[in-house]
Amino acid sequence: MDKLDKIYVFDGFCGANPKSQKKVRFIHEMAWQQHFVTNMFIRPSTSDDLNTFEPDFTIINACSQVNEDWERQNLNSEVAVAFNIEKKCAVIFGTWYGGENKKGIFSLMNYWLPMSTPAMLPMHCSANVGKGGDTALFFGLSGTGKTTLSADPHRYLIGDDEHGWDDDGIFNFEGGCYAKTINLSEQNEPDIFRAIKTDAMLENVAMEQDGNDSNNESFVPNFFDTEKTQNGRVSYPIHHIDNFFRPQMAGHPENIIFLTCDAFGVLPPVSKLSPGQAMYHFLSGYTAKVAGTERGVKEPTATFSGCFGAAFMTLCHTRYADLLAEKMKKHGSHAYLGMVHFILYQLL
Repeated sequence: MDKLDKIYVFDGFCGANPKSQKKVRFIHEMAWQQHFVTNMFIRPSTSDDLNTFEPDFTIINACSQVNEDWERQNLNSEVAVAFNIEKKCAVIFGTWYGGENKKGIFSLMNYWLPMSTPAMLPMHCSANVGKGGDTALFFGLSGTGKTTLSADPHRYLIGDDEHGWDDDGIFNFEGGCYAKTINLSEQNEPDIFRAIKTDAMLENVAMEQDGNDSNNESFVPNFFDTEKTQNGRVSYPIHHIDNFFRPQMAGHPENIIFLTCDAFGVLPPVSKLSPGQAMYHFLSGYTAKVAGTERGVKEPTATFSGCFGAAFMTLCHTRYADLLAEKMKKHGSHAYLGMVHFILYQLL
């Protein structure tokens, strides 16, 4: 990167609660990836935030570089995402996927928060809150409906993907949302569709000529074109959702919903879980991989991902399960297992 004429630096924050907020710095070679993290992380609100900024962690995104020794190192590809916690630095090689930036910091939060005093629970979930202050969490892997279900026009959105649970309640890690765009329309997901405006950024989305432009100079996105990939995405600042919850922090959750994409018809539509059952499903993280969530997946495939996010959980999964059990018992939270394609808000 030292040979580039221009690089991009973003300083921002991860975590809405000042008690556990982390200062993060990103260094990019691509302007669009810089825009991505500007959307997805919490932006400094004053010039003083920048003048006194000392990062807790720095990520260098060298996406155009590859790990040429990947076969000798017994890795799966030339892509590499390497973290050195002691040196407070990470490097991303060989992938142009914007999501690697946010998931890298999420993995670090999953390491830091449970070891803090008092311990905090990091979660791969979305969250919203009702007008009466009742908070709900939606756990699930990519493609299981976290973003869609949390963007409820009758409730306030806290966040769509990454949250923490501490002694004060729930707080968002991020400053934006990262939604799948496959088959997106204003009819099926109005809030997400309307969030695509100035500052939103489309990724892996096909473009076509605008039929309303007689000069054929304008292009519009085609969310139904999946010839290249089904993993089309849009990142946008959370304030693009009209009813986002401005504090980005809310009380302890009343309801916790584990979302599963059971493509094999084994599970009932909705199940209320005992504390023991909740821990079982949290640790097993059963769902089905569907097209568009991972490279090479074209048909539903059963999978288990502990804590509904095993790839990002850097400590033993039982550590997160113990924290979840303790907090559910202390605050009287209810747990449910829900199929993605059923309406769950009757529970709230």
